[in-house]
Amino acid sequence: MTIHPAASEQRRAQRKRVNFTAVVTDVISGKPIGFLGNLSASGMLLICQQPPREEAIYQLQLPLHGLGPQPQHIEVGVQAQWHERAASPGQVWAGFRIIAIGKDDSVVINRWLALPT
Repeated sequence: MTIHPAASEQRRAQRKRVNFTAVVTDVISGKPIGFLGNLSASGMLLICQQPPREEAIYQLQLPLHGLGPQPQHIEVGVQAQWHERAASPGQVWAGFRIIAIGKDDSVVINRWLALPT
């Protein structure tokens, strides 16, 4: 994995809402961490049952639908940026910044972001 260029920038990238159920998995524990809410080339919003540890680093795997007959799974290194209670009981919104991503996975994200909504 390489360090993502946006990791050193604090700009907000255009985020795209997810219109499918995408379970995001913590690669280290092998357990689901939440559902993908939106995604950009530099970050993502997850809907979780538990808040992430403050500023913690996670290795996540997530499926992206719409690029072919099967979802494409990508892996990203992320850092937790913030979290807050969601309107639904037992849910937390959590924002993550992508800090590491492989070249091929970066291409997949950019292809997915370019799809019409």
